[in-house]
Amino acid sequence: MEHRHHGKSSAKFLDSDEILNELNLKGNEVFMDVGCGDGYISKKALQDYLPDGFVYAVDNYDGAIKEMESYKKDNSIENLINIEADISKGVSSVEDNSIDVLLMLNVFHGFTEDSHRDAVIKEFSRLIKNEGKIAIMDFRPIELPFGPSLEIKCSPEELEELFNNHGFKKSYLNEEMGPESGEGNTHYIIIFEKE
Repeated sequence: MEHRHHGKSSAKFLDSDEILNELNLKGNEVFMDVGCGDGYISKKALQDYLPDGFVYAVDNYDGAIKEMESYKKDNSIENLINIEADISKGVSSVEDNSIDVLLMLNVFHGFTEDSHRDAVIKEFSRLIKNEGKIAIMDFRPIELPFGPSLEIKCSPEELEELFNNHGFKKSYLNEEMGPESGEGNTHYIIIFEKE
């Protein structure tokens, strides 16, 4: 069972600078925002972090991609490609080993079946350069008054095991992301690189 957001934004409770600062971008990377939603991360990356870089904004919701296309046109942006695609089924228009940094924000928990999770990580492996990094930011597995149900949230340890099974190793973990809750912060970010 998959759950769908249809372009809902995390911008109300997650700070784009806090997230992008975790990625240590140099400014010239090819960046992919998977599950871009309203594109607030992609837009911020283009404006402030990737002056010489390139952004792929990917979402399976056509409304989100239409909004991003309008943004691209209205602002005459050339280093942005918006793609409507389900990452678990592949992003065939993007070449193998072409992405430096891939970010998936508040999306991985939506792939609740093992077969879908495996398909997503296999596609990440195809897309990412050998020296590239994959950053997953998601809800910590704690009870919160918003966000997905506890049963479908992954712990960093679960994600590490999943990615290890596909030849990735954890290079970074920060469990103090997002706003404070009664049980610490709401989110974590974990970064993987190919072994």
